[in-house]
Amino acid sequence: MNSTKHRKGAPVSTAGTADSIDPLAALRAPGDPQHDVYLTGTVFLDIIFTGLDHAPVRGTETWARGMGSSPGGIANMATALARLGLHTTLAAAFGADVYGDYCWESLATGEGVDLSHSRRLPGWHSPVTVSMAYDGERTMVTHEHPAPPPAGPAAPPPARACVASFEPGRQDDWVRRAHTQGSHVFADVGWDDSGRWDLAALPDLAHAHAFLPNAAEAQRYTRTDTPEQAVRALADLVPIAVVTKGAEGAVAIDSLTGESAEVPGLHVAALDPTGAGDVFVAGFMTGTLAGWPLADRLAFANLTAALSVQHFGGSLAAPGWAEVAAWWALTARQAEDGADCGELVRRYRFLDELIPAGVREWPRLRALPTIGFRGV
Repeated sequence: MNSTKHRKGAPVSTAGTADSIDPLAALRAPGDPQHDVYLTGTVFLDIIFTGLDHAPVRGTETWARGMGSSPGGIANMATALARLGLHTTLAAAFGADVYGDYCWESLATGEGVDLSHSRRLPGWHSPVTVSMAYDGERTMVTHEHPAPPPAGPAAPPPARACVASFEPGRQDDWVRRAHTQGSHVFADVGWDDSGRWDLAALPDLAHAHAFLPNAAEAQRYTRTDTPEQAVRALADLVPIAVVTKGAEGAVAIDSLTGESAEVPGLHVAALDPTGAGDVFVAGFMTGTLAGWPLADRLAFANLTAALSVQHFGGSLAAPGWAEVAAWWALTARQAEDGADCGELVRRYRFLDELIPAGVREWPRLRALPTIGFRGV
């Protein structure tokens, strides 16, 4: 399947750095919503131990050679969107403890996520997840007190788009309100533990602008045998249907533009898949809101997800434009030196329009490796 559309516009860089790239610069106009994306959900403090030689053994002490900490949960998606230059606002509850301080500061100051719709809750302990990565696997332990009432405003603020995670049998009134206000709803779905896999049990699907399940979920919901069959079935229900295939890439149909596309994934040495799905959605949203051709949107989403799995953690691993620029520069140089990556260069040639020539190639500073460094 091939894309035949042309790009509507390209971002500009105001300072010649990757952090200044605005993917929606060509589309912004007076009267537009203040926010590009609205999110709501639970923020966890994630503590990730890496470099373990084996799984923890009962009754023994296990040493880790590496550790990272960052806001997790819905913060994974918020960070991924913000690092790609989308104006992101998050409505969430934060504990009034040191963990909550750290998560709030990391998101608001470190990532530029708007928290004006979030709140601090005295007496509520921030949820914490400890993740241990070893042998390509991970084990997680989570501690969470009963969740407070929903943290979002009475009605979602105006935004170009919002992100939702559908759950069988659950209807979120804020999704309907956001859709009614004109926000494009981008949604994924989790595993159906009931085993019913009934699309009628996803009442908010009617409000979705784009639906992005993985292949296993999509095939079960549509009673089909392949991701390609599943995406065709879903395209009858939502304007944009995307089925992700992990390392094998993704397939999609955009009924609004008449495009269909299938783009293979990038083969990389994966260290930790945590948050890769969030990063894929963030990359696809970026291209969709910017009006890119469908094949470019899928390719960019595949790239951002591939860059993320090469690092440990959720929001810790989310790439920004600096990582995208560095990957593209390296890939182009390898092609010039005779490496067998011509097809890869052709597929990602659209990045030339998006990344200013003067962007310097350095990795973005990620979250601090531990909590609470203060001063010099």
